Parts: sequence; structure tokens; C-alpha cells
Amino acid sequence: MHPIDPVKKAAAEAAAQLVQDGMRVGLGTGSTVAYLLPALAARGLRDLRCVATSVETAEQASALGLPVEPFDTLEELDIAIDGADQVTPEGWIVKGGGGAHTREKAVAAAARRFVVIVGDNKLVDALHAPVPLELLAFGLAATLHRLQDLGPVEVRAGWPPSPDNGVIADYRGEVGDPAALAARLAAAVGVVDHGIFPPSMTHDVLIAHGEHDVEHRILQPGG
Repeated sequence: MHPIDPVKKAAAEAAAQLVQDGMRVGLGTGSTVAYLLPALAARGLRDLRCVATSVETAEQASALGLPVEPFDTLEELDIAIDGADQVTPEGWIVKGGGGAHTREKAVAAAARRFVVIVGDNKLVDALHAPVPLELLAFGLAATLHRLQDLGPVEVRAGWPPSPDNGVIADYRGEVGDPAALAARLAAAVGVVDHGIFPPSMTHDVLIAHGEHDVEHRILQPGG
């Protein structure tokens, strides 16, 4: 991670301060979360229970001394923290640039408080392509054929499978109404999940405008 990105680092360090001892914590995936992990480890909290959304995050967290366990027995998390590729003023989010959006969404949905950390370069007026997809490898050609009615979908060439062995692809058509597109993608047979996160899922967005300027937007009070 060289050179250090001070904007990502600022957002991640602000998010680390939201974690309290004894919490069950969901750890996201990506370049901004890579700054979160050492910031969280440096706090020296002793009674955390962490789950990771990717093998990469699990390995990085464990190397820093953060306790990571399988997401098998925890029914609820106190907080989950993750980055994003796009964030609208209303709180619509696109995630999945790293191909782990299905697990990221599962962890976010289990959290009482889902916190998104971004630099201000991720702010957009409206969601746009690409929208990441995870597809079943079984029947992939048929799935891609069905998706043609929605718009162009491209499998990421040379991209490794998802953490659960799904095929990573991107929807490259018009987004328009994100709720309508999310519903149509979710209903398509063969689509494991898509990277559109609704505003109702996110509680806080921490936006770093500079090294010492982090804006805290609260989307869901009391999360």
C-alpha cells in the first residue's frame, strides 16, 4: 500500500473510532478497508469478534492481531464497515469492484449499523455502470442470454471467482431507477447478487474530503 492515500486513510481511521470493545464487527473488502484494519488493531480492543467478507481481509486482519471467525454462528453484528465504488446524495451505493459484493451485502444486512467509508471522489449524482454482478457458474451462458433483455453484461476476463466460487461480471447498461434495476437483477435466475445497495441498508457514510476533513452523514438515525 504505497504511496499512502491520506484521504482513504482519514475515512478509515474515523470509522475505527466507532468500534467499541465487545462488539461483533463485519470487516469489508478493498483498498479503503486496508487502512481500517491497522487503525482498528491500533486501538487495542480486546473483546472484539470479527467476520471478514473476503479471504484477503481475513488474512490481513489476522496478521494484525484482530480476531476473525467464520460467519457461521453469529446471527447479528453490531457494526459493519466497508468501502464503496459509488455513493449518491440519497444514499444509493454501488459496491463490488473487488468482486466480494455478495458477502459484503450479507454482512451489511446482518449489522445493526452499516458504515460506508469513502473519499469524496466516490460521490456521484446518480448511479451509473458498471454494476458488479455475481453469477452462478452453472448455466452461465443461459444466464448471460437472459440478462440481454436488461442490457449488456460482461464477464470480467481473467478475474478470479468470488469467495464462494461465483463468476464476477458487470452490468454495463443504463441504471436509471436504481430500485427498479436492483429488483430486475435480483429476480434474474442465475444472478447470485448485484452490487446495488439501497439507502435503507446504510446507517452512516463517512466521506473524507481531505486528510483532516471527514464528513459524517447519518442516513438512519439511531443505528
